[in-house]
Amino acid sequence: MHLVTVATCQLHQWSLDFTGNCERILKSIAIAKSRGATLRVGPELEIPGYGCLDHFLEGDTILHSWEVLVQILQSEEARGIVCDIGMPLTHKNNHYNCRVIIHNGKIVLIRPKMWMANDGNYRELRHFTPWDKHRQTEQHSLPGMVRRVTGQTHVPFGDAVVATEDTVIGVELCEELFTPASVLPVVAGGQWADRGRPHIDMGLDGVEIFTNSSASHHELRKLNRRVDLIREATQKIGGIYLYSNQQGCDGDRLYYDGACMIALNGRILAQGSQFSLSDVEVVTVTVDLEAVRAHRTGSSRRMQSAQAEPYTRVWIDTRLDGGQGIRVGEEETKVKEVEFRYHTPEEEIALGPACWLWDYLRRSRTQGYFLPLSGGIDSCATATIVHSMCRLVAQAAEAGEEQVIADARRMTGELENSTYLPTDPREFANRIFHTCYMGTENSSPETRKRAKDLAEAIGGYHVDLNMDTAVSAVKGIFSFVTGKSPQFKVHGGSNAENLALQNIQARLRMVVGYMFAQLLPWARGKVGGLLVLGSANVDESLRGYLTKYEWVDGSRTLAPGRALSCDIVPLYKPLNLRSCSSADVNPIGGISKTDLKRFIAWAETEFDMPILRSFLDAIPSAELIPIGADNAVQSDEVEMGMTYDELSVFGRLRKVEKCGPYSMFGKLVQEWGSMLSPMEIAEKVKHFFFTYAINRHKMTTLTPPSIWYVEQCSQLSALTRLHDNRFDLRPFLYPSRFAHQFAKIDSLAKELPNRATQPGADKAKVD
Repeated sequence: MHLVTVATCQLHQWSLDFTGNCERILKSIAIAKSRGATLRVGPELEIPGYGCLDHFLEGDTILHSWEVLVQILQSEEARGIVCDIGMPLTHKNNHYNCRVIIHNGKIVLIRPKMWMANDGNYRELRHFTPWDKHRQTEQHSLPGMVRRVTGQTHVPFGDAVVATEDTVIGVELCEELFTPASVLPVVAGGQWADRGRPHIDMGLDGVEIFTNSSASHHELRKLNRRVDLIREATQKIGGIYLYSNQQGCDGDRLYYDGACMIALNGRILAQGSQFSLSDVEVVTVTVDLEAVRAHRTGSSRRMQSAQAEPYTRVWIDTRLDGGQGIRVGEEETKVKEVEFRYHTPEEEIALGPACWLWDYLRRSRTQGYFLPLSGGIDSCATATIVHSMCRLVAQAAEAGEEQVIADARRMTGELENSTYLPTDPREFANRIFHTCYMGTENSSPETRKRAKDLAEAIGGYHVDLNMDTAVSAVKGIFSFVTGKSPQFKVHGGSNAENLALQNIQARLRMVVGYMFAQLLPWARGKVGGLLVLGSANVDESLRGYLTKYEWVDGSRTLAPGRALSCDIVPLYKPLNLRSCSSADVNPIGGISKTDLKRFIAWAETEFDMPILRSFLDAIPSAELIPIGADNAVQSDEVEMGMTYDELSVFGRLRKVEKCGPYSMFGKLVQEWGSMLSPMEIAEKVKHFFFTYAINRHKMTTLTPPSIWYVEQCSQLSALTRLHDNRFDLRPFLYPSRFAHQFAKIDSLAKELPNRATQPGADKAKVD
């Protein structure tokens, strides 16, 4: 046997928090050493934090990163252990995303990232240059501050591996695990030759331990892909794989979900938590290098290895086995494969945004959250996520997490009270979670009661008020200036009057809500202010079913059995009735309505909150217009001209499958053709694209979501991403009638057969 103990970690780093980041790095190294580890790997760009964005273009960020590295090099913690640390640096006037390998106060190798994540949420090519000199190194001239500490003037910089006396270590950075090839095709002997991913090339050259430092954000089921890739990598080539990831909110909209892991020959040996409030989590395993060597005895691997191009080896005068060499006759340390813990999608929705909200709250140094509870399912979902956050805080406090306890004491004004522990979720919620029902004469008793009951179930501090006086005052100003008094449509008013009167209520809720958020702590005899929570789901954002600069109070819902208007909204009628462009953060901004309903159904049982059932049974309504003489009330789906299930499908096809109007029509004819005629499908597609186009400008003002979701499995409804213009880079001024595209749709719809009228056609609801 040839036993080595290795460590990987996940850290709650924070962009530009150089002091805090350094402390967490040193703590992780100390924990690894205390467990006997001789190799430690940390997250990507862990010194400045991954989410610095355009701060990476500033010289200060590079300077301060070097200063922190000097502290680590001089620390006692970093002696006697090989450390793989992430930071940006400049080489020949180019910025690189690098791993710096250090040992006993010396820099061994600087390994720059070769493949950049540059789609979706990531913009690495904006900030860094990829290293494209594969298997090549240059000499990097060190800054004076480093020379004085290490005695080194130059160190190797480039694509190399690190050799100790007993093994070889190779570095792979995040995206490089996901790429189909490690280098571009090259001409070899007159033929095009393809290369594998870095771990394949390094493994063929004798690398036995691979480190991967990542800043991978949470998406539904994304963890499955990481695990599959790591298992496949080590099963194929053999080896020990140390995966490290950042965790928490580091200052942007993303939540990095940890889940660091250690794998051996296709088996996962250890796993870190995916959702945790702990600032530092270290995973260690003792493994046998002989197991790697035994795995690599296959003939095809040996033939390919003999032909592999060599990497430059940078040598360290140490052994990862601690100098004990091969142990003969000693009982083998048994390391069993663990059954990897995956959360269900509903659990991910409960835990991911909750962890993000906690990080945002404690790092913003505010005293809590303020949420308008409308009695609808969207604000209900946001409140339930806050409840999940309070549960996590209580669990962490019970476990003795000192940082969580200290943060909770500060925000509750109990900083001097050394005995206060936030171990009761409802008691803690009453201190930091404030809710408000902002009703008008158009609000129903059912929604008012549901809001109050939900706040009581969670333990939040609830306020119930009416805004009719404020609404009448604004109407009075208009009437005084113009001599005109606008009326709702049910009272004989025009569409313009009807829309304006609804928007008055929506925007006044923003003004009143922000006032309460700023002054409620003061009214309760406390100091500080509250962060405003939004509650608009991704589908409504896509459709533009929101009021620009409106208070975010989610979708109100009517009691079951109340009559709905049979008036279908005319095609091309623009609506601007709903949330949400005014809040501080929006925890559900990347989640579809369908997914939210499944989450609430799960939480009803999991959190023992029977009140949630009433939100699921109710009918979505904005409650912004009076009930007419026929007792017909407002319905979100009727006013949108589409159901939420249909909207999820439109979002998936537009964003993920990259469909324009014509190709979306073609796909939906296949999906919905047994339920709807081609002409009906054509009208739905045209209606969606028209309303999307005329409301696209609203995406420039959306409240940032706390987390991005992508649904990639069949357990939830559709693949969804947030559609705001910071992520979805499309214009916001469109030729909204899409004359050419719609004409082609109409022409094709007339030619296609109507399968919906054929015998046996499926008349089920479209979803």
